[in-house]
Amino acid sequence: MHARELEPSAHENRTRRARWTPVVIALTCVAATQIARTDEPLHSALDHLRRMAALSAPEHDRFRARLDALETAPVTNDQASRELESLRRGVLLNHPLLRETPLLFVVRRQYAPDHHNTATFFPSARNEYNNGQFTPGGALKAIDLAAGGAVRTLLSLPDGVIRDPEVSFDGRRVLFSMRTNHADSYHLYELDADGSGLRQLTFAADVDDLDPFYLPDGGIAFSSTREPKYCMCNRHIMANLFRMDADGANIHQIGKSTLFEGHGSLLPDGRILYDRWEYVDRNFGDAQALWTVNPDGTAHALYWGNNTASPGGVIDARAIPGPEAVLCVFGSCHDRPWGALAWVDRRRGMDGAEPVVRLWPENARRLIQAKGWQLFDAFKEVPLKYEDPFPLDDHYFLCSRMTGEGERMGIYLLDVFGNETLVHVEGPGCFDPRPLGPNPCPPPIPARRDFGNAAGRFLVQDVYRGTHMDGVERGTIRWLRVVESPEKRFWTEPTWNGQGIEGPAMNWHDFNNKRILGTVPVESDGSAWFEVPADRFVYFQLLDADGMMVQSMRSGTMAQSGETTSCVGCHEDRRTAPPHSAVPLAAARAPSRLDGWFGPAREFNYAAEVQPVFDRHCVRCHDTGKPAGEFLNLAGDRDLVFNASYNELWRKQFVEVPGAGPAETQPAYSWGSHRSRLIAAIRGGKCGVRLSAEEFSRLATWVDLNAPFYPTYASAYPTHLAGRSPLNDAQLARLEALTGVPVRQLAGHAQNRGPQVSFDRPELSPILAGVAER
Repeated sequence: MHARELEPSAHENRTRRARWTPVVIALTCVAATQIARTDEPLHSALDHLRRMAALSAPEHDRFRARLDALETAPVTNDQASRELESLRRGVLLNHPLLRETPLLFVVRRQYAPDHHNTATFFPSARNEYNNGQFTPGGALKAIDLAAGGAVRTLLSLPDGVIRDPEVSFDGRRVLFSMRTNHADSYHLYELDADGSGLRQLTFAADVDDLDPFYLPDGGIAFSSTREPKYCMCNRHIMANLFRMDADGANIHQIGKSTLFEGHGSLLPDGRILYDRWEYVDRNFGDAQALWTVNPDGTAHALYWGNNTASPGGVIDARAIPGPEAVLCVFGSCHDRPWGALAWVDRRRGMDGAEPVVRLWPENARRLIQAKGWQLFDAFKEVPLKYEDPFPLDDHYFLCSRMTGEGERMGIYLLDVFGNETLVHVEGPGCFDPRPLGPNPCPPPIPARRDFGNAAGRFLVQDVYRGTHMDGVERGTIRWLRVVESPEKRFWTEPTWNGQGIEGPAMNWHDFNNKRILGTVPVESDGSAWFEVPADRFVYFQLLDADGMMVQSMRSGTMAQSGETTSCVGCHEDRRTAPPHSAVPLAAARAPSRLDGWFGPAREFNYAAEVQPVFDRHCVRCHDTGKPAGEFLNLAGDRDLVFNASYNELWRKQFVEVPGAGPAETQPAYSWGSHRSRLIAAIRGGKCGVRLSAEEFSRLATWVDLNAPFYPTYASAYPTHLAGRSPLNDAQLARLEALTGVPVRQLAGHAQNRGPQVSFDRPELSPILAGVAER
């Protein structure tokens, strides 16, 4: 069936909108007057199940006779609705996989609300931020619908939680994550399909292993906190993709993004489909999309949704058998891992509403926005939440869904015709439904990773090919800069309020620190060919002859040891093949090697890299207490959070950068040194300043890196204001009492009044100006 054939008719849309109003969410509500004249969704499913031989002719005719009778009987809607829903369930449960195979599912409570949809495992380690919200009680069960709905318990865990079950390709084993009690961490386990033979596969202390699934080559992939890193816009621990042998040996990392990689599953071609949350020079809330990777960790690539403003979370995707499409959850940033259910066909686009063939509920479509600001929580509005989708085929899907009893979730069966029926519910809720039987095994993808090689290689065919390169003439791009976005290894309780909270403060608006690995040449045909250190999360910037940024990635990529990977251009359409052309000029030579930036690669430090330029050329006039300093103070005096010049340049808008900016890809020349008032003044000879080439590069590069300040998340003052102030809270309270300035309320860009304190020249601290009068 083609995607176009599955688009809802006007009647189906009207039917679904009516059924998904809050009135009908409570399934016990009494409807208005009389049953609909014709239940088109049920008629369509009944006929389709007959065509796929799930129903015999006599069975089909008996169901049809009951449906016809209900549609013509003069009964009240209350009675008819109950009978109709019973008939709907009876028809849909004739799907072959439900008649022939038990359903595996998990019983547990809904995860407690927390900062983000990835924050569901509430680590037991005492130093973790959200370790107190673990809610125990659960079981792994199976229901046999062919045997009248008989339920058997495979494993019960009253003091712990079982989650993320997967069934082996032969249907004989079940793989899952389990935490036995509050003091435990999540580890991976396996048992036989009959509930016997429980065996533990991972054992690391204070490490959480989640979302496991079997690989075609016999291994197991999963998400893990084994490389500890923390949410840059808050303080929660994150997870990356790992893999191991079937017995738990040879664990190694296959994903290296700076935040979260999870909910992995397999595509029919053997690639791993997963959702990734990471943000480089962009907002935190709309940066969770679908990606793919080979099971050995090579060829990480965007699948869908990286530049869509809403939904804020595209998660828990699974391939729909047949079409090149996936079923996933459209959720929100600050919510549980639930939301609307979406059929996404990437052949129709990589972002926005056009690739979304169907949506449950359909009236949530208005919440899909390709562009916009801070729309990342829009899908919280959906009153009927879905979770844990599992396609049976290209017409019928299992999922967890709200039952109408608060947050209680039940197992539901949906179809493309508009039917939804409750399959089973018990206890606090049912999650992760899937057939407990054999399932297709994709072909294994041969490994390309070479563990003996410390480098990877990138080939860019033509930097001028791209969707946002308008106005860039050929010959303009001379260099490609490789920048690493390192992980956040530390966090502080106090925060700085930029475009999102930073704990500790890192930059005025952005969350990342940066490390310039080096710059490589771009050939006349637009090609570049270069080595990068393996297992680093990097991004690329295109530079002109003056070393000024023309275009920049606002996401990251990585290469495994020994991997050679390539792209066509800069933000090119990933659904199209490159044009036939000659071998790129760069490929005819050895790959360029990265050589750092004015010395070895290091974390960018504003105080060390930028401030000395101002000290040499600007501070003699642009200093505290001088007329030019009133216009723009470029002194390096250390303030409570940053320093004077950094505060002034950001607050007075002398830099033009996105900070933690919008989701959509930005056009070439739209931000950075080419748009900066500071750089324009320097290039225009303001104040007669003449910089050396290195000095100019230091300033332009700082702007092009999104104007960062701190080189690392580590802090000498983790309990003080914004995690950075040398003064503790008691000292700040005393300072407020003496000066009348509420300094503790100024730890954010919106409230900031400019530099208040100088720890280098205390007598020049602006905060002292009113003390004499007091």
